Amino acid sequence: MMAEVYYVGVDVGTASVRAALVTREGQLSSTAEEPISIWEPQSDHYVQSSTEIWHKCCTVVKKVTQGVERSQVRGIGFDATCSLVVLDQSFQPVPVNQGGDTQRNVVMWMDHRAAEQAARITNTGHGVLSRVGGVMSPEMQPPKLLWLKENVKESCWNKAANFFDLPDFLSWKATGCLTRSLCTLVCKWTYCPPEGWDVSFWTAIGLEDLLENNASKIGSVTCSPGSPLGDGLTQEAAADLGLDPGTSVGASLIDAHAGGLGVIGADVKGFGLPCEDQPITSRLAMICGTSSCHMAISERPLFVPGVWGPCLSAMVPDMWLNEGGQSATGRLIDHVVKGHAAYAQLQEQAQQRSPFTGESIYSYLNSHLSLKASSAVDLLGSGLHVWPDFHGNRSPLADPTLKGMVIGLSLSQTLEDLALLYLATVQALALGTRHILEAMKEAGHDIRTLFLCGGLSKNALFVQVHANATGLPVVLPDQMEAVLVGAAILGACASQDYSSIQEAMGRMAKVGKVVQPNREIQSFYEKKYKVFLRLIDHQREYQALMNQR
Repeated sequence: MMAEVYYVGVDVGTASVRAALVTREGQLSSTAEEPISIWEPQSDHYVQSSTEIWHKCCTVVKKVTQGVERSQVRGIGFDATCSLVVLDQSFQPVPVNQGGDTQRNVVMWMDHRAAEQAARITNTGHGVLSRVGGVMSPEMQPPKLLWLKENVKESCWNKAANFFDLPDFLSWKATGCLTRSLCTLVCKWTYCPPEGWDVSFWTAIGLEDLLENNASKIGSVTCSPGSPLGDGLTQEAAADLGLDPGTSVGASLIDAHAGGLGVIGADVKGFGLPCEDQPITSRLAMICGTSSCHMAISERPLFVPGVWGPCLSAMVPDMWLNEGGQSATGRLIDHVVKGHAAYAQLQEQAQQRSPFTGESIYSYLNSHLSLKASSAVDLLGSGLHVWPDFHGNRSPLADPTLKGMVIGLSLSQTLEDLALLYLATVQALALGTRHILEAMKEAGHDIRTLFLCGGLSKNALFVQVHANATGLPVVLPDQMEAVLVGAAILGACASQDYSSIQEAMGRMAKVGKVVQPNREIQSFYEKKYKVFLRLIDHQREYQALMNQR
């Protein structure tokens, strides 16, 4: 009998590095996780260390492959947040803050230091902006690069010789190959195949120096995600990771896009879903963790105002990707719950309910709301309304200056009030998803089913409210760690055990559970959505009043 073959998926998230050993059929055989440091040298600046991140990648890969013959591991794939890594001529770290520690050389995806540079880039009105919803986000790389040039020229910019998106840094570290993934360059750097870099754009924003020497600092050779890189793992990387030199390495993905790969291609036969017998374009992958990404693919380019894309081959080769998103989802729920006066009482109650296992505060809140509701839990949110853009709006309004709003607060601060505020926040996030879906629909997308993965997909209330608020069924993956499955799919493709990403997705991504919307409360969400849209009109009206001379 043939020995089992495996692929390793490595996922570098915001606060931790995870790895999984995944079988040919997409089952997770083992997983490991290690925390990574985040420093905040000043407000809105978030930085990390690429040296520490690589070290933690090696630790988790060694853990998950323990007890497995090295020859059984056929390929490895990496995904990561779209953070910016800065290295010098000798590929050593360059600090990204004035007087900063040399090792702190990564500007994190959620770093908003370049908000002013992003606004200036938007104001150029350059044609490349049509592929990022018309607005340049401070979470993309051009504004961050411009900030570094304008603010840390001596200590950083003049020394920097290599700028990587974090996923590409990892694949370079593994293979020594400088080829960049189309996923990162197209989604976050304004690269546009087949033409490539737009010289007029980089010149217009004052960064034409990045195009010198055939754009060697930012990448001159590209390939589709999952393409095999170089000769696989170098001797040095193989020793670091505890794998065989030459093990196949697939071109990497941004973490959300890996989640998309890990769910969107699942075989749905027999589940009675509206996307059955429909092209994959009728599905939307939603990756919900600290923030959320909404991934829709199409066969022809569709331009959606306030939504990033269309990006060719950025997730599924030869398909166009549109990516909507919410800047703070899990982070917003945590902020609302942990900042409430009744939070300590909530922790105590959750602890009392299961003193040994320590029930999560969120499953406690979910069951607390269920007990309180005489019919659907959702209806408890009729008097409390939240606008969820506490960290600005990524889609579909693409306005990083927007703020959060809460309507319906009383003087009371009981555990009851905390539970209701939590519910209203979850509902607001689901209505934000509906807002993104409507913008996509108007531009020509026909989305019939949501495929959820990421940390928040484990929260039953979050999932059910998304089904109810959008009126669409939600598919949850068989393996809850779909991002890790997506990363492993890259390794499987690179090993050429599968002929294409599409084939690998169909075999390795599987349906775990389907959550149907509650049709009986459709009219409740119609009304709540009207309130939701009215809130943004009000916020803008108040801004205009305050700006009057």
